[in-house]
Amino acid sequence: MVREPGPENKAENGNGARLTPVMQQYHEMKEQHPDTILFFRIGDFYETFNDDAKLVSRELDIVLTSRSKSGDNPIPLAGVPYHAAEGYIAKLIAKGYRVAVCEQVGDPKTTKGVVKREIARVITPGTVIDPALVPSTAATYLMAALPDAKQKEWGISLLDISTGEFFAAIVPHDPILESLGSEIARYRPAECIVPANLPDTFRDRIRDAGVIVNACRDELFTCDRAEKLLCGHFGTASLGGFGFESRSCATGAAGAALAYALETQHAPLTHIRALSLRNSSESLVLDAVTLRNLEVRESIRGGKGATLLSSLDLTKTPMGSRLLDRYLSRPLTDIAEINRRLDAVEFLAGRTAARIAFRDSLKACADIERIAARIAYGNAGPRDLVALADTLETLPALKQCFSTPKENVPALAAEAINAIHNLPEIIALIRNAIADDPPAVARNGGIIRPGYSGELDSIRGVLHSGKDWIVKLQEKEREATGIRSLKVGYNRIFGYYIDVTKPNLSLVPPRYERKQTTATGERYTIPELREKETLITNADERVLSLERELYVQLLGILKKDIPAIQETANAIAVLDVAAALAESAQVRNYVRPQLDESDDVVIRDGRHPVVEQGVSGGFVPNDTELSGSGTQIMIITGANMAGKSTYMRAAALICIMAQAGSFVPARHARIGILDRIFTRVGAFDDLASGQSTFFVEMLELANILNNVTPKSLVILDEIGRGTSTADGSSIARAVLEFLHGKGSAGPKTLFATHFHELIGMEEKLKRVKNYHFAVRETKDEVVFLRKIIPGATDKSYGIHVARLAGIPKKVTERAEALLDEDLNAPVKNGSRPQRYTQILLVDDKAETPAPAKNPVLDELEAINPDEMTPLQALATIAELKRKLKRDGGNP
Repeated sequence: MVREPGPENKAENGNGARLTPVMQQYHEMKEQHPDTILFFRIGDFYETFNDDAKLVSRELDIVLTSRSKSGDNPIPLAGVPYHAAEGYIAKLIAKGYRVAVCEQVGDPKTTKGVVKREIARVITPGTVIDPALVPSTAATYLMAALPDAKQKEWGISLLDISTGEFFAAIVPHDPILESLGSEIARYRPAECIVPANLPDTFRDRIRDAGVIVNACRDELFTCDRAEKLLCGHFGTASLGGFGFESRSCATGAAGAALAYALETQHAPLTHIRALSLRNSSESLVLDAVTLRNLEVRESIRGGKGATLLSSLDLTKTPMGSRLLDRYLSRPLTDIAEINRRLDAVEFLAGRTAARIAFRDSLKACADIERIAARIAYGNAGPRDLVALADTLETLPALKQCFSTPKENVPALAAEAINAIHNLPEIIALIRNAIADDPPAVARNGGIIRPGYSGELDSIRGVLHSGKDWIVKLQEKEREATGIRSLKVGYNRIFGYYIDVTKPNLSLVPPRYERKQTTATGERYTIPELREKETLITNADERVLSLERELYVQLLGILKKDIPAIQETANAIAVLDVAAALAESAQVRNYVRPQLDESDDVVIRDGRHPVVEQGVSGGFVPNDTELSGSGTQIMIITGANMAGKSTYMRAAALICIMAQAGSFVPARHARIGILDRIFTRVGAFDDLASGQSTFFVEMLELANILNNVTPKSLVILDEIGRGTSTADGSSIARAVLEFLHGKGSAGPKTLFATHFHELIGMEEKLKRVKNYHFAVRETKDEVVFLRKIIPGATDKSYGIHVARLAGIPKKVTERAEALLDEDLNAPVKNGSRPQRYTQILLVDDKAETPAPAKNPVLDELEAINPDEMTPLQALATIAELKRKLKRDGGNP
């Protein structure tokens, strides 16, 4: 690989006052993209200069050199080979940089003076479309955000240029951008564009959410300009059909996103065929905190830990994986639509043979959704087209898996099957045009199959015969000269030559014309070789040129079928997700949830869908029964490590799965449709903004209390533990009272706490009930049984957990002594306060004297709590308590 010499490579003069024509061309392009790294094509390299070169050298760890080394003002220079540029650009994009790619559009061999160059595209984190730059099968969104004039709401739009997905939404405008942050967490955009006049404080908030922010011209966001652009792109007279009436900030955001994509890609982007306005009431709202705490898509510890998505993602195609991600991050509130999904899952769960055959067929499916986008953009590679043909050939077998009579196929599955297009014309076209094992890129030739183009075959014949002639010439000259090591070689600079080593130079005949001296000998030519070289070189160049022309024509033909390919990709994704969820349901013993409009959440033998996958010895299931008008709030006390947090998260995840259209890990589940799930779990500092753990806790709690509705589910774990016991307990009690309210219904709440004084709230608030986790305690050990049962406890077993964690024995023994002192210390009025007792399963081997038997204890021993519902257990306990009170507690 060389940097080709030529007039454009002349160095600047020493004082830097004048620029060569090529550097003048470079500066003109750079002025158009001042905040972008400019990859400037010169020969076989993309060059960067000045500050760009220093940045690229540092970020990519490549050598920094310079032009005009002999002058007073050398120009920093760093370059990468053009054929390897995508890998380098991908690294820069991953670091958040923008890269403008400037290509040579003129032919250096026929151009007099400076070769013409143009910006081919600007690559940004949110507008990547090249397969080497798209980091994974996940969606890569460009977000545009625009506040309305009164700053009461935000219009946002999200565009995945690699697939064509495009939608907008309206979210509330709050001072700390909580709602906008939730949308960012839900969709994880790679880049966000905002108006240049947006205050820095707002930009910083978006950056703090981990998104690259770019300010764009304010005019891109104006409603009139945006509406005109959108209508022109979609060929409509207005945006009324998209639901954008009187939604100026949403219109402005959508128009800005499309304008930015068009400006960066320098192409019409015809694969972006639809736009929708999403209503927040259509989905179960999961804010950023909830997505994090419940580990819906990302592990709370970072990295690639187990999540709900990773646990359920048994899909076989990239399209299916992206769709499942959308299902889980945006569960539905429409019962009819949820049941359509559940019907499809149930259908496939009950047809094991068909499901297995279908999933096996899916293994051959490529990411045709993104291939369609690359065809539209014009950068689809030859292997993309082969993969497309391979996928299309599997479609008849896919559809054959659903050969059941149509009346038995659920509506969603039937619609998807009907949306899968058989496209034999595309298959035939690609098979006829593209070689069996083509190179990854089209620029190097070898992509067009013999027989597709008569003209190409003819030129290839000339080229092939010419190269055969070269082989015969080599043998002929060896015989004529007696030089057995003589070789006929070729390179791009000097063309064809006859190579003779130094020991054989005396045998060179006078008819040889010396062409070049090398370290090992001399290179020569002869008139007939020069003549054939011209013929071969012209044929070689013509083959490459004609192959490129034919390939561009082929992409143009395929563009008309992009809508059918996209519809097929979406249909495959729907069926892939249904089959994956059916696989989970059957293999993991999930059940179909019942969805209704009640204010109840009833789960029998619920399990945590992620934790149970890694638990040895089996996961202990538990019931959950919440009702806005019944047991609205469960106060959960008990031992550390007993499973409180896992239990609460499991209940929330089951609700998410149910409303996403998945079967759930339980024996039975009936879910009254939820509008939001709130969580306050664990302790996190926000060091970047100087916010303490407790302040973050209070911010998250404020968001819950200000936005909760009777249709919400609230998960609260250890509210108030970040401050003093008195303050924290008071806050926790006030929160309980607030959530309980004075009406007849309230948000369903799971409230775990170590403030044991709160268990007295059961007597004061009618919709509050106490629960705790059963423990088996002996003289020497504590066994956590992971079973939730009615009643309260004031024992947390913190010292036992400290011992398990490896705290030095000296410390834990001292802690036990201090605890005994505290528990046995006299109180001012001379009596100890009443203490609640953990329901224990006592080990028979414990060396404790047997207490006198009370008849009530006989009844208690006969009870099997595992076979009782919480309400039955509460009723039984109340009856036993009444008997004890009647008998005075005596045996």
